[in-house]
Amino acid sequence: MKDKKYILYAILAALLYALSTPISKILLVDLSPVFIASLLYLGAGIGMSFIGYIRKKTTNYVYRKFTKDEIPAILGMIVLDIIAPIFLMIGLSRSHPENVALLNNFEIVATSLIAFFIFKEIIPKRLKFAILLVTIASIILSFEDITALKFSLGSLFVLMAATFWGLENNLTRKLSFNDPLMVVVIKGIFSGLGSLVIALFLKEIDLNWGLILITLLLGFIAYGLSIFFYVSAQKVLGAAKTSTFYAFAPFVGAFLSLMIFQEIPKLNFFIALIIMGFGSYYASTDHKQKDIE
Repeated sequence: MKDKKYILYAILAALLYALSTPISKILLVDLSPVFIASLLYLGAGIGMSFIGYIRKKTTNYVYRKFTKDEIPAILGMIVLDIIAPIFLMIGLSRSHPENVALLNNFEIVATSLIAFFIFKEIIPKRLKFAILLVTIASIILSFEDITALKFSLGSLFVLMAATFWGLENNLTRKLSFNDPLMVVVIKGIFSGLGSLVIALFLKEIDLNWGLILITLLLGFIAYGLSIFFYVSAQKVLGAAKTSTFYAFAPFVGAFLSLMIFQEIPKLNFFIALIIMGFGSYYASTDHKQKDIE
């Protein structure tokens, strides 16, 4: 089936993005959250621009040009992609990377609810149940000390980042019939420059060229290629369904974080992991159900 190709794109987008959490956590030791956010998106934009140049020289590929009606979606996408990664990096700097990786799954909730309330997409029964489970798991993960009901400020930043990306996912869908590569180039270059201006204003630029190159490369792989496959999948699957297959990313990110940092998570992590796992299962299999409410 044609859908299988785009489902594979969504899963591949998830696997590539999963690399960003543990590696970004390491980079945060020496670089500021805002500077890292800018480099990640600039890496995506620059890398995909290079691929676009090669494609132009080697193929006769023609893409639909952007229209004036799409300008609001483009501007909204750029602004949200300035805010969201900065919030994510701030949250990551204050939290355990495995927790942050799982909390990224809240993007399913944000994307689906925004798609339902604002863009009038239908949410199937299983996806509704998945939204409930992911929300419960996110709340559990958000407590730094669940026995004392101590809330984690870092988790709040991650949840806000996921919410901003949920809105951005829906805006990006309006551009999904354009060339996905050009969408990535636009959001990468302009969102990256926007974050860089903020980093300059805050005097958080560190000219460690080795780390800068590593962060740019990470941005190209974990953001550029990931976003390219994500936008390609949205063209056929829609915003809500694409986000459900993207749900693999947090679990891979959490696994990599545990392997790299070798920390023993708290009890709430394991509880949330189980609930999040069921939520992701129901989310990723909702397309099999014929009985849509």
